[in-house]
Amino acid sequence: MLSFTPSIMNWVPRRLWSPVLLWAGGGKLEVIGQENADPKRPTIYVANHQSTIDIPAHFMAVPVPFRYVAKSQLKWVPIIGWYLWIAGHVFINRTNRRKAIASLDEAARKIRAGTSIFLYPEGTRSEDGSILPFKKGPFALALKARVPICPVTIEGSGNLMPKSTWNITPGTIRVKIGKPIDTTAFAENDREGLARAVRAVIIADSLALGGKGGDPDDAVAAAGEEGVSDARKQALPLP
Repeated sequence: MLSFTPSIMNWVPRRLWSPVLLWAGGGKLEVIGQENADPKRPTIYVANHQSTIDIPAHFMAVPVPFRYVAKSQLKWVPIIGWYLWIAGHVFINRTNRRKAIASLDEAARKIRAGTSIFLYPEGTRSEDGSILPFKKGPFALALKARVPICPVTIEGSGNLMPKSTWNITPGTIRVKIGKPIDTTAFAENDREGLARAVRAVIIADSLALGGKGGDPDDAVAAAGEEGVSDARKQALPLP
């Protein structure tokens, strides 16, 4: 694996292959709130997830060096996954709890070293564009590191490249970078409270960007589930 400085690591996708991927597919990018991203302050950026094309879009939209925390399957995706692996981004194996914890520990070390982290707390892409429940793990990381969380909202990418296809349809992707949320205002074990606060901002910004928003009550994902809230799982009848 090659060793890149964070600035070089983000320059390559931001200036080279991300613009090419969007241009080749006829995609346009509109960004609001870049002033909320501070390159001098380690931050955890969290975003809703609609499409594989979100990754190059966020490389272009968020003007700070960061490393992705992504699911291990992404490592094998051509261009995007290969680059993330070569550049030393963090991959999580969600089928193995021990390895998943080790990956979050690796992310924590990067934050302590001054590197910002970018992740998708839904854990999967939304098929219809609505905001899915958030997993609590990323928020435990933020509370442990006591660094700000910056909510990032993306809309339109699911129309350009839906979850079920590799075809890119021309269109516009809109990204809004929200104001950082101070994690020191939350108790160290209040993962759910922090997740709900961040998700509420992303839902509001999704609606403002013309998206579907999400159900505020389905805020937290059930343990071991993607796209299913804890509240809905508990409401299901027993088999």
